[in-house]
Amino acid sequence: MKILNLYCGIGGNRKLWNGTIDKQIEVWAVENDPEIAKVYQNFFPNDKVIVGDAHDFLLNNYSKFDFIWSSPPCQTHSSFRQNIGVRYRGVEAVYPDMKLYQEILFLHANFNP
Repeated sequence: MKILNLYCGIGGNRKLWNGTIDKQIEVWAVENDPEIAKVYQNFFPNDKVIVGDAHDFLLNNYSKFDFIWSSPPCQTHSSFRQNIGVRYRGVEAVYPDMKLYQEILFLHANFNP
């Protein structure tokens, strides 16, 4: 089985998979920040880490994987940003980042595990 872990960060979600991932499973992780990718690689030395844009990587590689985990950053639409930042601290309101919704729609239409 081949797993794609998008927006991997330092592996917060990935650490929950330990014990469920055996040696026959291959995990590929995508992180945009090279320094954060290095931390991830230290935590999970057997995973293949790609430094790049996870959204683009998914579009170009989705058919190579059996399972895809996507957890893009939520800073544009978190309840903390809205309730504390925008309402009480004067942070500018912005459109939410819709990458996850785009990816869900894309995979629903195209992914065939």
